[in-house]
Amino acid sequence: MWALFAIASAIFLGTYDVFKKLSLNHNAVLPVLFFSTLTYATIFLPLVLISAYYPALLNQTIFFIPTVPPEQHVYFLLKSVIVTSSWIFAFFAIKHLPLTIVSPIRATGPIWIILGAIIIFSEHLTPIQWIGTAVTLLFFYLFSLAGKSEGFHFTTNKWVLFLIAGTLLGSVSGLYDKFLVHNFNKMAMQAWSAIYQIGLLLPIIIFLWYPRRDQNTPFQWRWSIPMIGVFLVIADFLYFYAIGCDGSLISVISALRRGGVIISFALGAIIFHEKNIKKKGWLLIGIVTGVIILLFGSK
Repeated sequence: MWALFAIASAIFLGTYDVFKKLSLNHNAVLPVLFFSTLTYATIFLPLVLISAYYPALLNQTIFFIPTVPPEQHVYFLLKSVIVTSSWIFAFFAIKHLPLTIVSPIRATGPIWIILGAIIIFSEHLTPIQWIGTAVTLLFFYLFSLAGKSEGFHFTTNKWVLFLIAGTLLGSVSGLYDKFLVHNFNKMAMQAWSAIYQIGLLLPIIIFLWYPRRDQNTPFQWRWSIPMIGVFLVIADFLYFYAIGCDGSLISVISALRRGGVIISFALGAIIFHEKNIKKKGWLLIGIVTGVIILLFGSK
């Protein structure tokens, strides 16, 4: 069951990446990040207030957010720092790179998740899961190499390096999520980390972006900006539910979740008319094959 939640999360995550690209094209990065994150946090704020002051309304539902002691907030704040850092790098990269290049590079995250899960959590995969993981990650890697034919040299291009930094930080966040979900309430963790992200981004907007806004790309409000937050809330909710299930493996869930590249690839090809679609499409078949093997092995 947890594998199905991971796949559903991948679908919303892939669409979330498309909304990011629509929002960031020829637009200021930091305000887009701020307002999309504000949408994300705003969805949780009413739940926090209702749970605190009118608990009977949500107490028996999955949307109830319990009051947590102050020491737990330190863990949630740390998650916010990691996620915000990852998003800053990733948003700048997405603005300047084709989506069909961004998605597969970010999809290499499970490589680091698997290494971390094995070392930190002593996870053990079945032979079928190892095969599925290996096939998936192999084609993710080959997919990322396709970018070289479009003139993106992965060792020298600044935006590719930004994307790699964002991906590594995202992998750290994924490993940290495993610890948080099994020690704290999932809804409390998701809600408060989102709220703390606003606190982290607000000074950046006020003191870094706003005084220099005339020297950089102007900010344009677009309907796709709040949709980033909406789709991420759903994707994260499904993701946290999956890793909170008994017997779930963070390495497999992360690999399945990266299947969102299928959605972002297809929509990127259609909406943005990106290059080398046929070549990348064949590599995409390999990704689908790996995901199917993973799903079979996780039963």
